[in-house]
Amino acid sequence: MPEYKTPLRDMKFVFNELLQTQEHYKNIPAGEEATPDMVDAILEESAKFSEEVLSPLNQVGDKEGCKLVDGQVITPTGFKAAYDQFVAGGWQGMSHPVEYGGQGLPLSLGVLKSEMISTANWSWGMYPGLSMGAMNTVYLHGSEEQKQIYLTKLTEGAWTGSMCLTEPQCGTDLGQVKTKADANEDGSYTITGTKIFISAGDHDLTDNIVHIVLARLPDAPKGTRGISLFIVPKFLPDAQGNTGEFNNVNVGSLEDKMGIKGSSTCVMNFDGAKGFLIGPPNKGLECMFTFMNTARIGTGLQGCAAAELSFQGALAYAKDRLSMRSLSGKKAPDKIADPIIVHPDVRRMLLTQKAFAEGGRAMIYYAAHKADFLIDSSDEKAHDRADDDLGFLTPIIKAFLTETGYEAANLGMQVFGGHGYIKEWGMEQIVRDTRISMLYEGTTGIQALDLLGRKILLDKGAAFRRFSKELSQYCKGKSSFVSGKKRGKMKDMISELTWLNRQWNYVALRLVFNAMRNKDEVGSASVDFLMYSGYIVMGYFWAMMAEKAYEQLANGAEDDKDFYRAKIQTAEFYFARILPRTKTHYAAMMSGSKNLMQIEDEHFAFA
Repeated sequence: MPEYKTPLRDMKFVFNELLQTQEHYKNIPAGEEATPDMVDAILEESAKFSEEVLSPLNQVGDKEGCKLVDGQVITPTGFKAAYDQFVAGGWQGMSHPVEYGGQGLPLSLGVLKSEMISTANWSWGMYPGLSMGAMNTVYLHGSEEQKQIYLTKLTEGAWTGSMCLTEPQCGTDLGQVKTKADANEDGSYTITGTKIFISAGDHDLTDNIVHIVLARLPDAPKGTRGISLFIVPKFLPDAQGNTGEFNNVNVGSLEDKMGIKGSSTCVMNFDGAKGFLIGPPNKGLECMFTFMNTARIGTGLQGCAAAELSFQGALAYAKDRLSMRSLSGKKAPDKIADPIIVHPDVRRMLLTQKAFAEGGRAMIYYAAHKADFLIDSSDEKAHDRADDDLGFLTPIIKAFLTETGYEAANLGMQVFGGHGYIKEWGMEQIVRDTRISMLYEGTTGIQALDLLGRKILLDKGAAFRRFSKELSQYCKGKSSFVSGKKRGKMKDMISELTWLNRQWNYVALRLVFNAMRNKDEVGSASVDFLMYSGYIVMGYFWAMMAEKAYEQLANGAEDDKDFYRAKIQTAEFYFARILPRTKTHYAAMMSGSKNLMQIEDEHFAFA
């Protein structure tokens, strides 16, 4: 397994230099405490925990997996000790309100911590990660009593949380949810039903788990309009708010999965468990989107993490592995062969990984700035705008970054050749672990329908137009991130982005008109539109990173000149070899739905 080394230099470049986070923090109350010294201390300590504690457990989790013993899930060796250390460090509540036991720091700062944990050990990171969504849901939609009982325990990490949506008969189509919620005289509800694919549904890390569950009231309308949201703890809190009696929440089985084996994925049976309504009746899906959007951005982070970890492993191997001679002449004449990093195709694979990892990091940190206003702003207008902007970016971040992250993971395995297929090197584990990211929290196809069908068509593309305008302003030299001065070396990148931004707007309008004539045009174009959008968005960030690097070099950054030059060269690679993929996606999505829909169902195969 690659030995994870936190890319602190690049993280600080995006966080401090490109996005100017300290300036951003002046606009949110939580930012007051996040001084540069505190940010550096958090980064250093989180890096140490991720590298020294979590990374060595990554392969352990894959080999041992989770076990179900007498109805209790047992996590792999070392997982509980690592979680105890995590809680002792106060990491879980870092970005949550002080009044409920948190440290009150910005959510965007927590994203840096999450990136390190996710890259070092994705399976372990899912346990505290699922809790984050539960915490946000209770904070935004729970009553004060629910916050005092559940949010404080979740914030300190004494309890964890899970999200219980999917049922055997329905995945994405939550209108088919059958889990029942019958009212009790004391104001609680009796929850009866089965949920499947529940990540962190049960484990031995804490003595209680707070399940956030979708269920139906007896008189609820049909479909998604009749779903309510409930808090259903594994153990009911006692009078003092501590773990009390068992609540009839049972593990039916553990899923036998392709990857992320250290993360428990459970079938959960709610056998007349006591639940507590959170949010208004029949508005559960709206409240749950707080949880789902948190999880979707977190899943996008998995794509970035996979690209980074696989890149680190492939880079070390490519520098060490000797095979053949360079086509342009010997590069290591004192050795039997040259290291494979000298070969153009190996460099193509490494640069693709590097471009996706670093470009994805910039996209996620940018989105995290938007999320800061959702948790920590009394300005309703700023909150609503940030919510809309994040709603537009979420399907791109979730789907595009997981698709490119999986591509990067496969490229890392390819760099190793036959050794990549052998478990001891750990590269095939990254591929297996990453494959789920394109499935859970809504498949790529579902995210694409959300982007094109909802954010562009139904919502009339307001957030899309704002982002496109921001990109246009950047191309005109008007940006809050870079100065826009002395752009001669950026001419080709700016020209390409300007053209693509115009085409992006044309495509969106054309697809709207096509959908008016035939709704299948949306489904036939949606995935290509999402990937096309993703490459443009990442191109925007790569252009800005290149420009910032030019600025720093012009300002005499001698100590870091190699870093900045590599940043510029990676941007040039992205624009020359990755961004042209937009042309294929453009041709495909503009080809219409006929080539997909004309073949009869029974003609797909012949016996």
